[in-house]
Amino acid sequence: MPKLFYSPASPYSGKVRMAAAYVGIAVESVTVETGPQPALLTDANPLGKIPVWITDEGQSIYDSRVITQYLNRLSGNKLFPRNAEKRLDAERLEALADGICDCLLAIVYERRGRPEEIVHQPWIDKQWSKVTRSLDLLNANPPKLPKAITTGQIALRAAIGYLDLRFAGKWEKGRPRLKRWAARFDEKFPELKAIIPQG
Repeated sequence: MPKLFYSPASPYSGKVRMAAAYVGIAVESVTVETGPQPALLTDANPLGKIPVWITDEGQSIYDSRVITQYLNRLSGNKLFPRNAEKRLDAERLEALADGICDCLLAIVYERRGRPEEIVHQPWIDKQWSKVTRSLDLLNANPPKLPKAITTGQIALRAAIGYLDLRFAGKWEKGRPRLKRWAARFDEKFPELKAIIPQG
C-alpha cells in the first residue's frame, strides 16, 4: 500500500487525503513532524515539506498539486474533468485555494517563528489582504457542488478547514455563502469530513 507523509493540521495534506478517499485509493497515512526535518522526510523530499506520497515502488511524489494530478491519472480522471474548459476551472480553483493556504501559513510562521517584538505586522497585513480578497471573490460566487466534484472543491474545503482551525472568528463575518458552502460540502460528502485539517 502507498504511504502518505502528512500532518493532520496541514491543508495541503488534507486536500490530498480527501482526494484519495474521494476516488477510493487506499493509502497509509504517516504523521511526520516537519520542524525537526527527520531523515524519513528529507530522504523522501529534499525540501522537507509535506505531503509526500510514496508509491508501492518507493517513488516519492510531491508537492500536493503534483500528487492530485497523479491521483487523477490513477483514478481515470475522477478528480479533473476531461473537458478542457471545465478542467481549467478546477485547476484554477485548486490554485486559488492553495494560494489562500500559502498566505495563511506565511502568517502562522511569521508569528510562530519570531519573538513577538519583531513580528512584522505589515507582512501579516499584506498576506491577510490577499486572503480576504480571495474569500470575498469566493463568497460572491461559490463553486458549484455537483454529485461529481473536482480537486478544486476539495482544495477549497481543506482551505476553509484550515481557516476554521487557525483563524476561527476572523474570516467568517460577511461571508455567509461561503460558510453555507462548506456546510453543504460536509452534508454531501460526510466521508471526507473527518479528513479536513484539524489540530
